[in-house]
Amino acid sequence: MGLELYLDLLSQPCRAVYIFAKKNRIPFELRTVDLREGQHLSDAFAQVNPLQKVPVLKDGDFVLTESVAILLYLARKYKVPDHWYPQDPQACARVDEYLAWQHTALRRNCLRALWHKVMLPVFLGELVSPETLAATLAELDMALQFLQDKAFLTGPHISLADLVSCLHHAPVFKGRPKLAAWRQRVEAAVGEALFQEAHEVILKAKDSQPADPTLKQKMLPKVLAMIQ
Repeated sequence: MGLELYLDLLSQPCRAVYIFAKKNRIPFELRTVDLREGQHLSDAFAQVNPLQKVPVLKDGDFVLTESVAILLYLARKYKVPDHWYPQDPQACARVDEYLAWQHTALRRNCLRALWHKVMLPVFLGELVSPETLAATLAELDMALQFLQDKAFLTGPHISLADLVSCLHHAPVFKGRPKLAAWRQRVEAAVGEALFQEAHEVILKAKDSQPADPTLKQKMLPKVLAMIQ
């Protein structure tokens, strides 16, 4: 069995893995795990990843979770262009520095903003107070300040740092021309068609159908724990 990637492109880490593999022509079999259908909570998927999260990579008998680990594995195994994850120690350290920072800063705040603004009210039918939403968006705004003054996040060329940070939500760019320009550079670097393909699911998230009561009961505690 060749390389398999278990993904849902609703998830930003999954989109980063998908774009990276496609852009670098890494052959893989896509195994879609529909988060809104609760497929990640199934017994079958628990055999793949007991943590019941995506993305997951399977390369024969080797199973790897966590998006950053997956991206680094692919970059090393498939000898992709150096700009993605440079061999120069200092340039590589800058990418590592950003990958470590984004987990608890940008990624966390983007995830909370998505659920507070869209997925909780639309998909799970849970009201979010204006105060909670405002606080979430304020934290996201602080994290976004770090992205606005560079051509790419860690150097003159696109790297893994840009992929794990790539934003899609149009209101984020309002009043932030430098951030919007960075996003356009990322899109141009990976290719407009691939970029749009990867973001098609998330751009339709606001049209999600409400979860059925049984699925909501299973998902809500996990979601609240994830975004607290």
